Amino acid sequence: MALISSTPYPFSPLARRKRTAVRPNAICTSPNRRMIQNHVHYVPSADKHCVCTNSHIGRRKCVTRVSLSTEVSEPESGAVEVNWGRILLSDVVVKRRRRVYWGRKWKSRDVGNATVMTAMHLLSIFAPFQFNWAAIWTAVTLYVVTGLFGITLSFHRNLSHRSFKLPKWLEYLFAYCGVQALQGNPIDWVSTHRYHHQFCDSERDPHSPLEGFWFSHMSWLFDTSFVIERCGKPNNVGDLERQPFYRFLQSTYIVHPIALGILLYSLGGFPFLVWGMGVRIVWVYHITWLVNSACHVWGKQAWNTGDLSRNNWWVALLAFGEGWHNNHHAFEYSARHGLEWWQLDMTWYVVRFLQAIGLATDVKVPTEVQKQRMAFENGSMAS
Repeated sequence: MALISSTPYPFSPLARRKRTAVRPNAICTSPNRRMIQNHVHYVPSADKHCVCTNSHIGRRKCVTRVSLSTEVSEPESGAVEVNWGRILLSDVVVKRRRRVYWGRKWKSRDVGNATVMTAMHLLSIFAPFQFNWAAIWTAVTLYVVTGLFGITLSFHRNLSHRSFKLPKWLEYLFAYCGVQALQGNPIDWVSTHRYHHQFCDSERDPHSPLEGFWFSHMSWLFDTSFVIERCGKPNNVGDLERQPFYRFLQSTYIVHPIALGILLYSLGGFPFLVWGMGVRIVWVYHITWLVNSACHVWGKQAWNTGDLSRNNWWVALLAFGEGWHNNHHAFEYSARHGLEWWQLDMTWYVVRFLQAIGLATDVKVPTEVQKQRMAFENGSMAS
């Protein structure tokens, strides 16, 4: 996810040397992902198998060692490999801390992201002094439109994982709702998320809590060179880059939230701007980021994914079902994240409704055989 968008990254990742990697941390591998010459090619698939090497996932120790003979780049970064202690109320140990705020050169996009984020938080401060029921309901409505239809249904489950198909007019409409969440254009957002699944909780993950809780939550957004150094150029979104609509959103991205802000101000003045833009955007920001941070730190693991992903019920309530994150990492192709009847998943209910009326097709969910393959051997659940 990137707040300020630009053309695709024009430079190659920095590298000190090439080496054959035997990774000491959790590594996710899958038949639907392959690394070729330091680039990730994403091919949607309805199957997955994850393993981990010498890492503690909850209280379960995985002892299988996996040797990868792929040539990878060792990035130039400010990260230092050291034990920084456990994250509060969890068993996740911070292995590296990257210098994000000090000791590095900030690029123009870093400053842009920080400026937009700070502006939205400052705008929200006026909320108690601009109390207005019409403005509040506008914010709630936009929270659902941009958060549920835009981010969780479109950017995440439809575009990133191709969990279902929609008619192009509806796919583009929902993607435009996601643009209004001010989390970046679809191409950049999807590219980063696919990298997260490719390198989940390894040293190349764009936002792992192994580099600190706040890094995984939001600090990574202030270092726009980070993903390039870790993962290479974003050539994992060719399916979106081939479509003129998504290229248009990438090149004109920032114009659309500004236009919405002007519209809200014209309809309801400053209260609509404060609640409809400031409060709503900050709210959706932190809910989205909690999936990256809290759902890799707190909660339980129902599936042997080999990474730190957890099912977190309270994030699921706030994020329209995205908090069932271990379920998602086990079956990333699945349109349904709340796999149990009691696991509330509002996004899935919308997908099922669209399927019932014939608008959503090729809806993917895990089979019983796939569930058995991802289950812990002893049937227990890691905490």
